Amino acid sequence: MSTPKPHRIIENRAAPNCRRVRIFLAEKGIDIPFEQIDIMAGEHFQEKHKDMVGTFRVPVLAFTDGSFITESIAICRFFEEYSPRRPLFGKTDYEKALVEMWQRRVEFELLWPIAFVLRHGNPKMSVLEKQCLAWSEANKPRVLEGLETLNKQLDGNEYVTGPNFSIADITAIVSINFLRTIKVDISPKMGSIIRWRENLSKRISMSV
Repeated sequence: MSTPKPHRIIENRAAPNCRRVRIFLAEKGIDIPFEQIDIMAGEHFQEKHKDMVGTFRVPVLAFTDGSFITESIAICRFFEEYSPRRPLFGKTDYEKALVEMWQRRVEFELLWPIAFVLRHGNPKMSVLEKQCLAWSEANKPRVLEGLETLNKQLDGNEYVTGPNFSIADITAIVSINFLRTIKVDISPKMGSIIRWRENLSKRISMSV
């Protein structure tokens, strides 16, 4: 059976998971049409969207045969195989495992805690979440712990997993940029994150 061709991506430009995919595609040099959906208006909660793609989430990768793939990292993995040049999930077996580990650690220990603080603590997010203020408060120290973990890992490393830029860096920089939504600044003491962020700001993909 032949692999279906990617057709378009349904996304919301303000959503961090969608930005992960956009940065990934920019790094790969892959051009694909984007279709915007207004999540703050609840468009992704409409039955039409769920019946079509199987979930309320974005982003969604649509194929020419009418099939869909959801979840940002799954979409990135598809394009990693679809266009193997400029690998962003690692090259050797060891590097692939290291990238997988740090991508998940940054996701679970930083990106999601930031999201929980925002989605459960900001009244405007009630359109997206059945809010629990206590869960927002519980995740505030987890955000700071995640930043400390990332700063320590970047000590002596050009990128999150070493000398090569990867999906782990994409998840990390999206997380760092997402901090503004919960009004958290990077402490001057976290020099490794500051140096790494400045380095990444020179990449063309960061402007997508």
